[in-house]
Amino acid sequence: MMRRLSPSQMSGAGLGIAAISYVAVDYMRYMSPWGHSRLQPVLWSVLVLAVVTRVPFYKHWSKELRAAIPFLASIFFLLGALLFEALCVRSVTAVLGLDWHRDTSPLPDTGQWFLLALNESLPEAIVEILRAHIIGLHHFLMLFVMLGFSVVFDSVKAPGLGLGARYIFTMGLGRLLRAITFVSTILPSARPWCASARFNNVPSHPHRWAQKYYVPYAKDPSAIRQLLHWDAAYADPGNYIGDYRADWGPMSFLSDFLRPSYSEGSSWFALLKKAGGGCNDLLYSGHMLVAVLTAMAWTEAYGGFSSALIWLLVAHSAQREIRERHHYSVDCVVAIYVGILLWKMTGFIWSNKRKSKQTVRLEKIQNRLIHAAKDSDMETVRRLVEEMEVSLGEEKQSGVVSKRAMTVFACATVITTLGIVILALTLTSDG
Repeated sequence: MMRRLSPSQMSGAGLGIAAISYVAVDYMRYMSPWGHSRLQPVLWSVLVLAVVTRVPFYKHWSKELRAAIPFLASIFFLLGALLFEALCVRSVTAVLGLDWHRDTSPLPDTGQWFLLALNESLPEAIVEILRAHIIGLHHFLMLFVMLGFSVVFDSVKAPGLGLGARYIFTMGLGRLLRAITFVSTILPSARPWCASARFNNVPSHPHRWAQKYYVPYAKDPSAIRQLLHWDAAYADPGNYIGDYRADWGPMSFLSDFLRPSYSEGSSWFALLKKAGGGCNDLLYSGHMLVAVLTAMAWTEAYGGFSSALIWLLVAHSAQREIRERHHYSVDCVVAIYVGILLWKMTGFIWSNKRKSKQTVRLEKIQNRLIHAAKDSDMETVRRLVEEMEVSLGEEKQSGVVSKRAMTVFACATVITTLGIVILALTLTSDG
């Protein structure tokens, strides 16, 4: 006899089916653009309607309310980390000038060699699958959004905003560490033409710091030996080639790091928006960090066969990043273990098992009550019972929120979250 699935198991299976359907339908843009243009709106409409129709029956809005402030704080933290990362991206690209990018060869990458060797050994059909653009950055973001919204179907433990807060906070921490990493040592791009194509207004000559501390010693081993001996910049750099100084008011100090040209020096923020993904090798891969965090969140909160499939998509995405020379192999390898470690590390901060102050207080009273009962101290037992009743009353009163206020919060949460989803997918649709 076939065992019938419980409602929770059916809703959980539905989440995996929805995730697979989303990836498959979106990939149809390459296989059948006509089918994709018709199926994708239908799938999006079904997913949105399914969530909206379940919202009125959701029973954990009090948990979502407690998680709202950490969720918003995590968003601001992530935005700050992304701003710092954008500053670092432009800075490491501009500091050595476009001539360095044109003349510097890519680093040797054994991972790229291995994939090229596989192209010669594997059947053509498998190679085409490895080359296929099955999944990208916006797909992994959407998969996590589906995971977060699945709390309304009881597929994932509430609160969804708590899961979102942990994901966003961990991503912000990962992006901050990434920026600190790649700004520490400047590595050449795996695509030598990138900087000239994307940053054509960056000066060709190096920054004055690079003119003094790098250029005289860059290609002369004996000069480097002398530099180690004296531990001081001894070479005469000659006359410095100056840069244009933008007038950005209190933010004018950024001109020294961003090196704007006259034509693009009107706004420092507009300049940062052009940075994109940068053109140096940015160790470690930001795309892979997002992919790994999505896979970790999915594995921990949901599990099952679909989690294994998402990890396969992570591996596919990693080899494509290397194959297409968006990153070196080391960038993807480091992103994978950093993402796993960061997710594990932030688990204690966002744990659902943390106890409230009232719960801890009640447990202390309970322990004292047990000891008093063993000692037959009825007066202490009576007093502790009264304290417990007062604590329970306070806890109940503190958890009471008007139905109207909770309805407003629920509507605001759904609308705001959907707005953030649309904005995130729009900004990352090109990778």
